Amino acid sequence: MSNIKELHLSGEMSSSKESENIFFKNRYRPQLHYSPKKNWMNDPNGMVYYEGEYHLFYQHTPHDTKPDFGNMHWGHAVSNDLVYWEELPPAILPGEDGAIFSGSVVVDKNNTSGFFNENGSGLVAIYTNNGNSAQYGKPQVQSIAYSRDKGRTWTKYKGNPVLFPMKTLDFRDPKVFWHDETSMWVMALAVKDRIEFYISPNLKEWSFASEFGSDIAGIHRGVFECPDLLQIQVDEEPDITKWILILSVGDRNGVNPKDPEPPAGGSGMMYFIGNFDGRSFTLDDTSESLDAIRWIDYGSDFYAAVTWNGIPKEDGRKIWVGWLNNWRYATALPSKEWRGQMSIPREIQLKTYPEGIRLIQVPVSELSQLRKPIKSLKDLTIKPGSNILSDISTEKAEIIAEFEIGTAIEVGFKVRMSANQETIIGYNILKEELFIDRTKSNDIDFHPDFAAKHKAPMKPEHERIQLSIYVDWSSVEVFGNKGKAIISDMIFPDLESRGLELYTLGGELKIVSLQINDLVSIWGNATV
Repeated sequence: MSNIKELHLSGEMSSSKESENIFFKNRYRPQLHYSPKKNWMNDPNGMVYYEGEYHLFYQHTPHDTKPDFGNMHWGHAVSNDLVYWEELPPAILPGEDGAIFSGSVVVDKNNTSGFFNENGSGLVAIYTNNGNSAQYGKPQVQSIAYSRDKGRTWTKYKGNPVLFPMKTLDFRDPKVFWHDETSMWVMALAVKDRIEFYISPNLKEWSFASEFGSDIAGIHRGVFECPDLLQIQVDEEPDITKWILILSVGDRNGVNPKDPEPPAGGSGMMYFIGNFDGRSFTLDDTSESLDAIRWIDYGSDFYAAVTWNGIPKEDGRKIWVGWLNNWRYATALPSKEWRGQMSIPREIQLKTYPEGIRLIQVPVSELSQLRKPIKSLKDLTIKPGSNILSDISTEKAEIIAEFEIGTAIEVGFKVRMSANQETIIGYNILKEELFIDRTKSNDIDFHPDFAAKHKAPMKPEHERIQLSIYVDWSSVEVFGNKGKAIISDMIFPDLESRGLELYTLGGELKIVSLQINDLVSIWGNATV
């Protein structure tokens, strides 16, 4: 594969590449986030790193801007660096075996499957066939396919399906990884109100190991989807690790609709910390119910995130992206040529706080290559009614700020501003809440639940708060206190709304540091 960054920035694209680039000038088109050049996209699938490439597969309807669940494909893009992406043709296509729903890809480095040459390796995809007729009345089964050419072409296994449901119609979204201690492949599978674990020596023959979640109260408002299970260091200590089980919870078909919904409503994500022995996941909290659900994102628009398999041990990071959308209004978004985008890639970590171990997320370091500094300030006190950023005009930016709490009761930024449009990213000091208010972000009438103010609990640390903000043509992602509190929201302002304001209410505020960077479009010359 050619160097994707050089392809986008060299200005020496072929005429066909230049004609395609017009897609990335569409209204609301994200300039920092991956989106297919046209039509529908939802869950990230098959996240794998292999021979220098990050692969991003995803749920894709290549012929429509709305999901066609009966003809779902795996879309495909690759990247050298998690920033610049090259869209490839759809990878795995529906057929008589059914639509291609969510799943994962692994590097079969020891050729346990027998699909590759002796002493060779390749990629194996494990996915849900929806609408499969192999078992009457239970249309969701698990199938596999393999690639011998770095994911460019795929061959479906003649012995599919490799796993059938026992009881429920909801039987999908396999996340598979190799467990070194037991020398087995492990599959985490979403099965309505629980996660089922299966094990296999060869990716073809699977046996049931255990289940988790059906007996835990308060987490069953929506059907479970897109699980992930991974081992991760605590406080970056190599000898201290925990396992995290991650769940996406849908906005429909819940076992108990009275259970708490995600903080911003609709679909959302939660996580559990515990241990895994190769067969069973056990919670650190051994009570029958959790004191509080641990939500991953307090905005509307972060869902179905899964981590990349195959990242080298010398790198050591756990990295994921999520679908920047919400099932409550996903099919009604005001973008016309395309519908759906991914979040920026994020590294996930576990850190210890007074209240216990918590998951945090931070933007991957590779994004720093996009920075073009605009303004830098330190040790400055601001008063209500002034705007020290009135000279800045930008439609996409990275804002990194640290404040010392003074007499103010609220502080924040107004982004994508014009005379009648703004999105507010603020912190309520009295309530100790981070928030995004998108009620005046322009195009909000396409669904009654879109216009909203979303809040995340966040206490000051040493009388200070820290914010890292990514603003794009149609989204805002906020990382509070170095990734402890996250809010991800789509917005749809006019492109001409480019004003920026730092505000304070009720008193003075001290800026410890403030850095504002413009960000280069990942589509090269696509920006206006």
